[in-house]
Amino acid sequence: MVDQRRSVTEPRERERPYATLLAKGEDRRQRILSVAERLLARNGWRSTSLAQIAKEAGVTPAGLLHHFESKEQLLNAVLDARDADDAANADYRSGDLITELKRVPERMKRAPELVGTFTVLLVENIAPDAPLHDRLHKRYRAAIDILSELIERGQRLGKYRPDCDAATKAVEILAFINGMETLWLLDPSIPMAEVFKGYAESLGRELAAGSPT
Repeated sequence: MVDQRRSVTEPRERERPYATLLAKGEDRRQRILSVAERLLARNGWRSTSLAQIAKEAGVTPAGLLHHFESKEQLLNAVLDARDADDAANADYRSGDLITELKRVPERMKRAPELVGTFTVLLVENIAPDAPLHDRLHKRYRAAIDILSELIERGQRLGKYRPDCDAATKAVEILAFINGMETLWLLDPSIPMAEVFKGYAESLGRELAAGSPT
């Protein structure tokens, strides 16, 4: 007679070690990513090697390559983390432009390492032949499109002045955000909440329907 209990429990016993390995692997991957963010923000990608990251993360170079096959893949994973944080904590696509601008300092204080790493990677990949240039340029264009659409939506609803060029204003807004992130990294004592609140409210008055041209 077949032992039914054994046939039911055996698969679960086999799954436990596999699940544990998966959990450990994901934990190791996140640790590598966290160390990479810190070292990249401090040293830049040109002066940060995979061997350095592996050593700081407590894994072998082969162990690092198991999770990230190349330096470029690791750099893209760092940007993925920044994009995921933005997607989870901002609502630029469907939210209110002025409200979301006031919330930017919350993200900066919540994940300063992501802000620092992104700023360094942005500066280091300005050249067209840099490994992340195309992705960062595409990201910049996507951000401009989102901001422009928010302004144009407000114009269609009669909330914003129709004579404002949405694309030009979107560039200004993005430049303000990126510039303030850089200044904050240089001097964390800047009262970012007050600065962003003042800018957002000033922008709201400028865009408001019926305001002087």
